[in-house]
Amino acid sequence: MKTERFFVFAKAQVSAFTGGVCDYSIMILLTELAQVHYPISIVVAGLSGALVNFYINRKWTFKSSQSYHSTLSAQALKFMFVVAGSVFLKASGTYLLTSNLKIDYKISRLITDSGVSYGFNYVLIKYWVFRK
Repeated sequence: MKTERFFVFAKAQVSAFTGGVCDYSIMILLTELAQVHYPISIVVAGLSGALVNFYINRKWTFKSSQSYHSTLSAQALKFMFVVAGSVFLKASGTYLLTSNLKIDYKISRLITDSGVSYGFNYVLIKYWVFRK
């Protein structure tokens, strides 16, 4: 049982990392190339990364597409609430660290993401969105 939990956790981290790379890359492109202010870039990029993360979690991590306990629309709605909270926490956390501590937004974002990913996203995605 512990082995199974470890593999689910590991798969969730791979999914989060994949979505995170997509998210972070789009944020950098929007901010650096398109000159979009970084909190706005975080919101747009966060939605893109969330779509990648949702798909991987549903199909591979939690194998919820085969579950009859929760429909796609119910999972998607719950996931949207998690994403909204996550994007808000990431954008505001990054802004606060960057503004108050004068840390580069790219570093602030990585610091903020660490806390949000483990303390907010993983818990809600595992135990609420894709609950078996």
